[in-house]
Amino acid sequence: MRHFGLHMTLFALVTGLAANVHAQGLFPALGDQRVGISSFTFLKIGVGARAIAMGEAFSASADDASALFWNPAAAVQLEGLQVMVSHTEWFADVRHEFGGAVYHLTPEDAVGLSVIALTTDEMPRTTTTMPQGTGEQFGYLDLAVGATYSRKMTNQFSFGVTARYVREQLAELFMQTMVFDLGAYYLTGFGTSRFAIVVSSFGSGASPKGSVDVTGVGTVDEFEEFPPPTQFRLAFAMEPVMTETHRLTTSVQLNHPNDNAENVGLGLEYGWNDMLFVRAGYRFNVGEQEWPSFGLGVKVPSELGTIGFDYGAAHYGVLGFAHRFSLGFAL
Repeated sequence: MRHFGLHMTLFALVTGLAANVHAQGLFPALGDQRVGISSFTFLKIGVGARAIAMGEAFSASADDASALFWNPAAAVQLEGLQVMVSHTEWFADVRHEFGGAVYHLTPEDAVGLSVIALTTDEMPRTTTTMPQGTGEQFGYLDLAVGATYSRKMTNQFSFGVTARYVREQLAELFMQTMVFDLGAYYLTGFGTSRFAIVVSSFGSGASPKGSVDVTGVGTVDEFEEFPPPTQFRLAFAMEPVMTETHRLTTSVQLNHPNDNAENVGLGLEYGWNDMLFVRAGYRFNVGEQEWPSFGLGVKVPSELGTIGFDYGAAHYGVLGFAHRFSLGFAL
């Protein structure tokens, strides 16, 4: 009971601070003026149905292979070999895919590989003089391939780093660069409460390579350079209820992106017998996401290990719902 009371006090302090900051308007509206200043914005799309259902407040809660995206420091906290694939039905027939695997070299060292892709079907090429199409097709592809190293420095503290090659291809134009994620994960020692700090997608800017023919202008082969979508995350999570049958995970995360206003995510997950899960979340100060997110999950033990299936959905205003599906293996 003493730990339960302490947990609730810690969570109330953190969530109260987040709510107070939002209510008083301390998240500057000027942040909206930063929209559109970064490249490779697909790196901002969260991965994993579980994380999305919990309002993307997941950097301190990631205990599956999606930690390779949310917090590389949490990868070493995973047990055994962890594998995950995730699919998102994004908008306008766009598909978002994630695949990742984490493997322990030693009890204190873990490595991981991850792939993120944003794809569409080929589209008809049009011009101002041929708006119905030229008969040609063109494609679009965003791709990120990452390698992660995570180390447990003590029983309470771990850190991690991900190096990620990023490429964007649009017809004849492409751009590429390297970005990095740095993460820290700290168990406070008070029950299961923990903090996480992550800086994601920082690195050098990029500009498109190649050339295009623009009507009335001619051939254009010089383009402006833009930075990647760097984001700072501060997260806290804990289990105020944790028994053999019931587990309640609560999480809060403050996000500071370089290309938008600051925002806060809150997440809840209830688990029954570590088999069935119900999740919900909400993001403050994200204009296009006014409804709570939600999701369900199930874990099934097998001879090889545990298989988990998760579903999550979030509503994005006039764009409608985005549905996410994840399949995970713990071997």
